[in-house]
Order: sequence, then C-alpha cells, then structure tokens
Amino acid sequence: MSDLIEIVDSLENRISKLLHKYDLLKQQNTNLKEKIKDLESNSELQVDQLKQWEEKFSALKNANAMLGSDEYKRETKLKINALIKEIDVCIAQLSE
Repeated sequence: MSDLIEIVDSLENRISKLLHKYDLLKQQNTNLKEKIKDLESNSELQVDQLKQWEEKFSALKNANAMLGSDEYKRETKLKINALIKEIDVCIAQLSE
C-alpha cells in the first residue's frame, strides 16, 4: 500500500511540475506575442518613415536639378516631359 502512495505522490509531483512549466510557457508565449506586435508596429512606422524620406529625397533631387545641378537634370527633364504628356492627355479628354 505504501508503494501505491509513493507512486501517487510521485505522480502528483510530476503533474504539479508540468502544470508549473505549462504556466511559465503560457506566460512566455503571451510575452512573445506582445513583443511581436510591438516589433510589427515599429516596422510599419519605419516603412512609413522610409517612404517619407524617399519622397523628400526625390523632391531635393528635383530642386537641385532646377537650381542648375547637372547630376539630376536628365531625370528632371524626363519627369517634366511626362507631366506635360499627362496634361496633354487631360486637355484632349476635356475637349472631347
């Protein structure tokens, strides 16, 4: 009978340890999920910030070209020509 009691006590101890490990893992999982959410939102902010910087850079390149910088003149001329073509298409559509 004492062997049976020892077996039951041993099982209780093991179950208790498993439950404790389960709770720890559950808490760790929750913490990791929160960390993932934080990192995803941070990543989205960085992507938005990168887009803003790219737009500013493009605007600065155009400004430099218009101020006489030879480095971006060709690119700016192409953009201006594309804008002129778009305006021509709009005028043609309005006149129809």
